[in-house]
Amino acid sequence: MKKVGIMGGTFNPIHNGHLMIADKAKEQFALDEVLFMPCGVPYMKAGTDVAAGEIRAEMTALAIQDHPGFALSRIELDHPGNTYTYETLENLKTRYPDDMFYFILGADSLFNLVNWVHPERIFASCHILAAVRDQKTVTQMEEQIVLLRERYHAGIFLLQTDYLNISSSDIRRKAAAGESISDYVPQNVADYIAAHHLYQQA
Repeated sequence: MKKVGIMGGTFNPIHNGHLMIADKAKEQFALDEVLFMPCGVPYMKAGTDVAAGEIRAEMTALAIQDHPGFALSRIELDHPGNTYTYETLENLKTRYPDDMFYFILGADSLFNLVNWVHPERIFASCHILAAVRDQKTVTQMEEQIVLLRERYHAGIFLLQTDYLNISSSDIRRKAAAGESISDYVPQNVADYIAAHHLYQQA
């Protein structure tokens, strides 16, 4: 049995916070692999300034290339139409029935999971690894975990991570203003954003 972490997201752009959380998850839960999975059509962000899927995939591939055990997954990018986490997880379980999946997310997503499409099917398909961030305290996180465990019989565990105050929206604003983003993303990603003039209209 292989233990596979899933780091999903828009990755618009991917940043050092994503990498740190994935590193911690891999270390703390002895994951064999972490799949970085840029979403295809992000239905929850319709109407926002989201870079094309291929661009986000290229930035993700650059960001993880020096991290052993990290891999890019195109399962959502190559899916036509809207992508839903429960469908992705169920597809993975069908393809790899002997693997155990760990869905890695931040505090904001943990508190919003009940509003995702079919949260009960998400919890049935994987364990959740939740990182403390977004101004949520450990106590608040633990209380939310108890509620979700009671309601969905969910397997949810806290990740012990340092708090990094990094957001993709802040990085886009800095890039648009011509400010350096090298402290927030891997240097090869910063170079890619500059070379392709990304987020200039943000």
